[in-house]
Parts: sequence; structure tokens; C-alpha cells
Amino acid sequence: MAIAFSVNGKPVSVEADADTPLLWALRDDLGLTGTKFGCGIAACGACSVHVDGAVTRSCSVPISDVAGKSVTTIEGLKAADGTLHKVQQAWIEAQVPQCGYCQSGQIMAAVALIEQVGSPSDAQIDDAMTNICRCGTYPRIRTAILAATGQAAAAQQGEA
Repeated sequence: MAIAFSVNGKPVSVEADADTPLLWALRDDLGLTGTKFGCGIAACGACSVHVDGAVTRSCSVPISDVAGKSVTTIEGLKAADGTLHKVQQAWIEAQVPQCGYCQSGQIMAAVALIEQVGSPSDAQIDDAMTNICRCGTYPRIRTAILAATGQAAAAQQGEA
């Protein structure tokens, strides 16, 4: 069955069983490998993407659920001229990644948080950032989120 939706602003159609996880359509059919497989049960967040602007764990969403919707992956955050999204730039400046495996999902969750609330508080960051980082870079993630939202003083305090 052909499922039509848009990915990173471009219309696509994927020929797949209706219950195929969105993650596999993105990776295997569309070649968008920035979205990672972590657990397969929507617990870790490595597979996070945006569906109609909402952060979504793509490993547990059937492709049929995104028919007619807009999906954004980590590859879709960059501007057309290749400029990094402000969260991606903050991630680099805060030296967030260690192994890096969870980072695309972490960034997608952070972007959704910022788009939803603007300048999040520490409590809002704690509530929204439920992705798992086995390297434990959570303080750097917080620093990057605060820096991306212009809360540099708070970000620097978090580093101390």
C-alpha cells in the first residue's frame, strides 16, 4: 500500500504495509539515516522526529498514521543553505555528544520543546527531555537548550 506524506517539506510516497514503523520507512525507504533505532518500544527516544510539529517516537508509529501529515527529521532542521538550526549549533558549542547515538533524537525533542514554550525553565526541560543518553550528557543538554534560547547566563551557571 502506498502511504503519502511529506518529509522535510517534500512530498513522498512509501510503498509499505500499513503497520510498518515510520522509523523503517524513513531509514530504509527514504535513506534518512539520521533517525536512529534504539529500543523499538518508544522508551529511549533515539528515533524521535516531529509529526505535524509534535515530537514523536517513530519506532512505534505505524506509517499509516502519518498519511497526509508532515514529518521532520534531523536532516530537515538545517536551512536550505546548509546553516545549522540554532539548537544544532548550541549542541556543538556545548560539546554535548560523547558517543552521539542518541543526539538526533535529543535535538528533535529539544527543538519541539523550544518551539512549544520559547524559553523553557529547568522544570520544563526536565519534563520534556525524556530521551535516554547512556553517556549521561544531561548537564550539557540543558546547557545547550538554555544557550539556544538566549538564556546564556543560566547556561553558564549550569556548567559551574
